[in-house]
Amino acid sequence: MPRADFYLIDKPRFRDDPLLLVCELARRAFDSGQPTLILTRSFDEAERLDEKLWEFDTEAFIPHQIAGDEDDAITPVLIVAPDTSTPDRTLVINLRDDCAPGLFERVLEVVPADEEQRLGSRKRWTTYKAAGFEVAKHDM
Repeated sequence: MPRADFYLIDKPRFRDDPLLLVCELARRAFDSGQPTLILTRSFDEAERLDEKLWEFDTEAFIPHQIAGDEDDAITPVLIVAPDTSTPDRTLVINLRDDCAPGLFERVLEVVPADEEQRLGSRKRWTTYKAAGFEVAKHDM
């Protein structure tokens, strides 16, 4: 059964820098050997995340890149800006306002602390559940 995990940002360190949580989730995915797509809201956000993945932890090395060239197939963590198409992967980290597209076994939804931005996550929860996903919430 596919899973959708919703990570609700709550702790001050993630409130101050939501991309830090995305980096932590990407590290866990890489450490467990799961090829991962990270769907960003914009190309600007993709660039910020690309930088953050290099610097967030000096001990961690997470092979990643912004999707769009011949190395996409061999790169464990792909950052995908809107209007970029990539092959499906088993794990998706979704930062967008819509449900993640494509076929995958698990999606990690990163939900901002801002109440207005959380409204879309409630709709995504309902959509995933209706599609037969096992859904869970995690306060971060």
